[in-house]
Amino acid sequence: MRFLLTDEQSDFARTLRGLLGSSDVPAAVRAWGAGDHAPGRALWGRLARTGLFAPAAPEAYDGVGLLPLELSVAVVELGRAGMPGPVVETAAACVLLARLGDEALAKRFLPGLVAGETLATLTLPGGSPYALDADVATYCFTVSEGGELRLAGGGGGEPVRSTDPTRRVLRSTDPARRLFHPSPGSGGELLASGPAVAAAAREAGRWARLLTAAQCLGVGEALLSRTVEYAKQRTQFGTPIGGFQAVKHRLADTLLGLEFARPLLWAAALSLDPGDVAAAKLAAGEASYAAAMTALQLHGAVGYTEELDLSLWLRKARPLRDAWGTPAACRAAVLQAVKTARPRVTT
Repeated sequence: MRFLLTDEQSDFARTLRGLLGSSDVPAAVRAWGAGDHAPGRALWGRLARTGLFAPAAPEAYDGVGLLPLELSVAVVELGRAGMPGPVVETAAACVLLARLGDEALAKRFLPGLVAGETLATLTLPGGSPYALDADVATYCFTVSEGGELRLAGGGGGEPVRSTDPTRRVLRSTDPARRLFHPSPGSGGELLASGPAVAAAAREAGRWARLLTAAQCLGVGEALLSRTVEYAKQRTQFGTPIGGFQAVKHRLADTLLGLEFARPLLWAAALSLDPGDVAAAKLAAGEASYAAAMTALQLHGAVGYTEELDLSLWLRKARPLRDAWGTPAACRAAVLQAVKTARPRVTT
C-alpha cells in the first residue's frame, strides 16, 4: 500500500498552508470564541474557493466526488493552523446528503455547502448528543436512532455549561468549540427517514471520525513545531533547553507518536473500514494530546497564558481527542473489528 501523497495532493496541502499562513488565524480563533464569527466566516469562504469541501460531494452538486484521502490531507492543514468552525461537521453533512440518494435534498443543500456559502453541523447516532457551533451553522442536521433525518430548530439556543449538574458531558475546554443541544422536536423539518438514512448516517459518522483524526494530527504537529522552536530559544544554565537529553527524548517521543499516527490516517482514508478509522482516531488523538502535554511542560508556566498563541492549540487537543469517538470507544471499535475479522479455529 502506498503511504506517500501524490503531487496533486501535496500541491493541495501547500495551497491551503500558504493561504492559512497568510491569514491571521489566531485572531480569527479568538474572535470566534468571543462570538464574533465574521473573520472566521471570511476565511471559511476563501478556503472553500480552493475546493476544500469539493471532495465531500459528487460532481453533480459542484463537488469532485467522495475523496476521503484528499479531504483528510486538507483537514490536517486546518488542524495545524487552528482553523475554527464546524469543518468536520460540514464535510460529514455533505457525505450524509450525498449518500442518501435523494436528489432533491442534495440539490437543496450541497451546492451551498461546497461553495462555503453555508455551514452545517450535525448529530448522529453513536456520537455526541451535542452539536458543535449550532449558533453559527446555517443548518443543524440531526439523525435519530430510529433513522429520522431532521433540521433542528431554535438557532442553537444556549451553549452547554460546564457547571450543569444534570449533565455528565461538560462544555469543551476550547472557547472556539461551542457545544449546543439541538432541538428538533416537532419544530424540526423532517427531511427523510428509513434504512437509507441510517446507512448514510453510519458512513457520515466514519468520515467525521476520520477527519477529526486528521485535525488531531495537524494540531499535534503545530504543538510540536512550536515547542521545538521554543526549546531552541529558552535557556537554562546558559544553554538552550533543547540541548538537554531529557528534553530531546520527550520531543522525540512526541514526534514518534505523530509519525506513527500518520500512516494509520492515510490507510483509514483509503479503506474507510470502521476498524481502520477507529485505529487512526485513537492514535492521532492520543498523539495530539501527548504533544499538548509536552508543549505545556516544556513551555513552563508561560504555556498556561491566554496571551500566548500556543494556548489556542493546547485547548483543542483534549476536546478533539474525545470528539467523534473517545479513546475508549475507538479501542472498542478496533477490538470488534479484530474479532470480526479473526477466522474461527475448529477442533
